[in-house]
Amino acid sequence: MRDTDALRTDGGTGTTLDRESLRNGEDVSDDGAGSEAKKANGPGSPDSIADASEFVGEDLVISYRSTEEPVVDGESIRVPPGEVTALVGPNGSGKSTLLKGLANQLALDRGIVRLDGEEIHALGTKELARRLGLLSQENVAPESITVADLIGHGRYPHRGFFDSMTEEDRAVIDRAVSLAGIDHLRDREVGSLSGGQKQLVWIAMVLAQDTDVLLLDEPTTFLDLHHQLEVMGIVETLRDDSETTVVLVLHDVEQAAQYADHVIALREGTIHARGTPEEVLTEETLAEVFGVKATVEQGPWGLRVTPHRALHRGDDPGRSEE
Repeated sequence: MRDTDALRTDGGTGTTLDRESLRNGEDVSDDGAGSEAKKANGPGSPDSIADASEFVGEDLVISYRSTEEPVVDGESIRVPPGEVTALVGPNGSGKSTLLKGLANQLALDRGIVRLDGEEIHALGTKELARRLGLLSQENVAPESITVADLIGHGRYPHRGFFDSMTEEDRAVIDRAVSLAGIDHLRDREVGSLSGGQKQLVWIAMVLAQDTDVLLLDEPTTFLDLHHQLEVMGIVETLRDDSETTVVLVLHDVEQAAQYADHVIALREGTIHARGTPEEVLTEETLAEVFGVKATVEQGPWGLRVTPHRALHRGDDPGRSEE
């Protein structure tokens, strides 16, 4: 990719940055009121969880111009504050569509999304980006940009375009880099990184936004097992050590079982089940939502899901495998 190509990051801002606009000093997003300070209570404390952001979507109808019928039709969702919520379901079930609607990246045909009681559609782009971060599946940056510079873009919602980096900015970036485990990559060009390394860098950038709500769209897809575990370890740390509310789309139901506090299972744009992993990831739900015969057992690291075979119309999910 050339230096003049776009740096495209949804990151809660819905903004496309390019190198030319950066050189010309253009402010690419509207300004809003100053962000509130992060909660003063200690990470993981009951008061901290009580202070975590309320994130709610009500009666959501979401569609694309290319579809005659809504992908998500009249669903409501309340994300438990300070916890990890996983959206699971087969391909085409509406997981990513729902996440984009919640993030204000896809226009709602109907419904309201509220963050701490405020409608997010009424918030300015920069103000929303200070409070809600999104890592989408589509992230593009000039290959010659350094890791440090890319992560630094996460701080733009918190300062004016011409403002210099403050000590607070540097401290937040250092924490993001440390959490992502990529300090050794700071001076590397993004184009020289592996797919797994790039994903960790993008995660560090959205962490540098320092938001109360973080949305991740299939953050482990196409990654090798090592990098999958690194990404999910970041999610686990956010859950355990801060009041950050995390919503992520996952294809791996065992990852959802191990790392999520709350699971929402979607099928054909409808919420089929919601609750704890034990309540949602049952053998019956896996058959109904994913169309698979599976065994679900409690293991040392949480639920263990063992798929056996694909189910088809007319199959008896209770049929013995012997």
